[in-house]
Amino acid sequence: MTSKVDETLGYEQARDELIEVVRRLEAGGTTLEESLALWERGEELAKVCRHWLEGARARLDAALAEEEPDGADDDSE
Repeated sequence: MTSKVDETLGYEQARDELIEVVRRLEAGGTTLEESLALWERGEELAKVCRHWLEGARARLDAALAEEEPDGADDDSE
């Protein structure tokens, strides 16, 4: 559980596994060691999700910047 998250892990896969980790932690019934391992895995998965979301935000920002010609805010003729 403490191994490095595979960098090819997709957003949806990481999100779904993170949801399961949170569910297991909230359900309780695990030992302290198991809980710590789940927490560490959750932190790794959260980083993967954050990475994907930041990349998506950058792509959206770039696409929006391409659509707006220079001076688009200037409505004067």
